[in-house]
Amino acid sequence: MSLRKLVEYLEADGTSPFERWFKRLNAVAAAKITTALYKMEQGNLSNVKSVGQGVAEYKIDHGPGYRVYFGQDGKELIILLGGGSKKGQNADIRLAQKHWREYKARKKR
Repeated sequence: MSLRKLVEYLEADGTSPFERWFKRLNAVAAAKITTALYKMEQGNLSNVKSVGQGVAEYKIDHGPGYRVYFGQDGKELIILLGGGSKKGQNADIRLAQKHWREYKARKKR
């Protein structure tokens, strides 16, 4: 199994939507998300489903049902687009899809 590289998507102003979300989590939730990220790096995408437009959701069964949204750029690069919970899932997905479109558009330049 090959390792994958996780990179945070950066908005035009250089800020990371994933980091903004992650910094608001409590210590236990942050630890659960960190464990999920480690699993993703190891290639374990067992809790992942597509949410459309090239974006996938990694589901973490803790608390309010945390989600990490990402896109895959090739086989080994994962772009972290943001995070959220089950409660805000629809809005979080739309925002992650927007970030993914922006990432791909910038990459083409």
